[in-house]
Amino acid sequence: MSRDTWRGHRIVESEDGVWLYDDTRRPVCAEPCRPCGHCGLANTPEGHDGCLGTLPDVKNACCGHGEESAAYVQFEGGRRISGRAALEWARAVTRT
Repeated sequence: MSRDTWRGHRIVESEDGVWLYDDTRRPVCAEPCRPCGHCGLANTPEGHDGCLGTLPDVKNACCGHGEESAAYVQFEGGRRISGRAALEWARAVTRT
């Protein structure tokens, strides 16, 4: 059985290839998006990670949900930063 995480929640792959939340054994795709398994914040109404909010000139971003190396910010122009640099940039922008 494969194991992984999804938005900070432990998930397992069933024998028939469906990813399930480890705690409920319900399919990940069958439940509404859970709050972040790391910080507990729900997505914004626009679907952004709650701890990041809406970032200026950003196409998409992820807080990493407790895995710093998984965090990233992809800017509208195509530039991308990852890991700690992405988290530090997002914190600096949301403080101003």
